Amino acid sequence: MSVLARPQSRRSEVGPAELFFDLVYVFAIIQLSHLLLHHLSWQGAAETVIVFAALWWGWNYTAWAMNWLDPRRTGVHLFTGVLMLASLAMAVAIPHAFGDKAWLFVAGYLVAGVLRPVVMMVVYRGQQLATNYRMLLLWTLGAGVFWVAGVFVEPNLRLWIWLLAVLIDYAAPAANFRVPGVGAAPMHLWDTDAEHLAERNRLVFIIALGESILLMGGAVVDAGDLTGGLALSLLLGFAGLFVLWWNYFALAGHEVEGARSTTAALRSAFAYAHAFMVLGAILFAVSVELRLSHEHLTPTVVIVTVAGPLVYLVGNLLYLGSRFGRLARSRFVAMAALVLIGVVGVLTAEQFPPLLLSLSVLAVTGGLAALTAYSRRSG
Repeated sequence: MSVLARPQSRRSEVGPAELFFDLVYVFAIIQLSHLLLHHLSWQGAAETVIVFAALWWGWNYTAWAMNWLDPRRTGVHLFTGVLMLASLAMAVAIPHAFGDKAWLFVAGYLVAGVLRPVVMMVVYRGQQLATNYRMLLLWTLGAGVFWVAGVFVEPNLRLWIWLLAVLIDYAAPAANFRVPGVGAAPMHLWDTDAEHLAERNRLVFIIALGESILLMGGAVVDAGDLTGGLALSLLLGFAGLFVLWWNYFALAGHEVEGARSTTAALRSAFAYAHAFMVLGAILFAVSVELRLSHEHLTPTVVIVTVAGPLVYLVGNLLYLGSRFGRLARSRFVAMAALVLIGVVGVLTAEQFPPLLLSLSVLAVTGGLAALTAYSRRSG
């Protein structure tokens, strides 16, 4: 086993190299938010989801790889630096990923996607983990065919080809990385550390929430004068951000007794469930900027405002199901309330006061956060 392998004594440690790596994703999330803000349409939303899926999968696979690498080693620092550079290429290309920078976006994604398993195979040569990463590499190359193919077609067709690539990438762990005639890497063969993954996902969720601060502050600065209405909108936006943070950390802010720690459960809770929660936080940030910069509601603003907490709650449900084997009725009630608010808001957008929309969504998410915190404390 290589000296780059993480020793058991430092299994749960999150090293400075991992935190440094996350800095690229601060920029990437800003780029992603602006992509949606500048393309507020169903196609723009679909493109944003595809780009986010690739960004998230790159971050997710890096977080898992660091489960088994010693964050104090110089070789790991250099490896992280290369992954950062590849991620930066993706982030720079985001505004034109469906235009003339598609090649840069795909190049960054695949360089990191191929390098990660190759390095892990070298570090753990002769070990089970090397076999696991060999199977992961085969799935990455299979999806890579479609990522590359999408570069050479027009944008509308690219969307569908890249969607297929995303589905292959995301199906890999659920399919145990099985390749007929070659082998498989079932989840129980991946010896993971639950606390390390939990901490990494908590940190990236905070980064996603930080985008709200950047967009809120930017919108107020761009407006010039801080009027009473703008100040009230800013206050409600901050309250919504605080409630989303409160909701998350009341549920997933720490490891608790009884949580499932099998690799299959961790895969669902972190690779999949957190994808929805982080995307929900990004949508929330976009919705705050829209409400700060629009004096009157439009159906689009209403949909984005409601979509953020809805997508987040889908992740909540998946997280609860995977880590605790249960679903919370309160989440379904909150989702139903948000859908109702969204329907009324879309149908009466011209007459629906923006303040009422913000207060309605805040009442639902705030009530849920308080209930979650109380249930966790009393449990």
